Amino acid sequence: MKSRAIEIVEVGPRDGLQSESQVLPTATKVEFVRRLVTAGMQRIEVASFVNPKRVPQMADAEAVLAALADTPPAARYIGLVLNRKGFERARAAGCAEVGMAIAASETFSQRNQGCSIGEGVDAWLDIARAARDAGIRAQITISTAFGCPFEGEVPESRVLDLAARLAAGAPDEIAVADTIGVAVPTQVAGLIGRLRASLPDTKLRAHFHNTRNTGLANAYAAVESGVHALDASCGGIGGCPFAPAATGNIPTEDLIYMLHRMGIETGVDLPALVETSKWLQQTLDHAVPGMVVKAGLFPVTPRMENA
Repeated sequence: MKSRAIEIVEVGPRDGLQSESQVLPTATKVEFVRRLVTAGMQRIEVASFVNPKRVPQMADAEAVLAALADTPPAARYIGLVLNRKGFERARAAGCAEVGMAIAASETFSQRNQGCSIGEGVDAWLDIARAARDAGIRAQITISTAFGCPFEGEVPESRVLDLAARLAAGAPDEIAVADTIGVAVPTQVAGLIGRLRASLPDTKLRAHFHNTRNTGLANAYAAVESGVHALDASCGGIGGCPFAPAATGNIPTEDLIYMLHRMGIETGVDLPALVETSKWLQQTLDHAVPGMVVKAGLFPVTPRMENA
């Protein structure tokens, strides 16, 4: 049987920390990233280049990238951008990859990004060209792909149409995000399957929140439907601060525990990642939502070792 593998994109240092009430020192953020790299993470979202007044936890984006540049990168560091100004900041800071997000809901787009969906698409196409010219990887995420806190259900046809428009920018990857944690596995399988059929040459990634305790089930459905990568956050910290009650990313260690037990490779050292989650709890001075960090790994008995 051919081995399977899924790429994990760790979003804790950005999507996770942006929802924390406290603002961590730059040195602590850098230590977080370096611990993740030691655990085997190859792609890490480390900062967002957005208005620091709206997201003060990310105000030191340039300083984080500068500190990480002191040593040869063992991972690709990703910066989130929402407009051309943010992209220029990310490029100047030395980001090897930028990610942008566009909402599938007009109301959420206006409230979260201050622009219409159409204006967001135009901004993405401009950024995609600029990134390509600069030799920077560029990927795009469709947020509120499964539901909007203001408009309710989001038609699948709208997401498919938006993905086709975004594909014109030749993204390295298109992701769909369950921004408020309302999706269920059948919904995920249906959307991913139709995206694969309509964009067969485009790599697909998925981003789930565990707000209603369906995150891991949705991740499983996405894997079975053919995504090549999944987002997750160490300890399960984070969410979207601009979506009411949308807390709870999938805990990276919980996701990797499930994948490894399924025989799916991730390249991540799970025990080392659990230790990082424990360190994170101490650093944040509160418990994290993840379960594996509390329960521990499945114990290996002498009988199992000798089998």
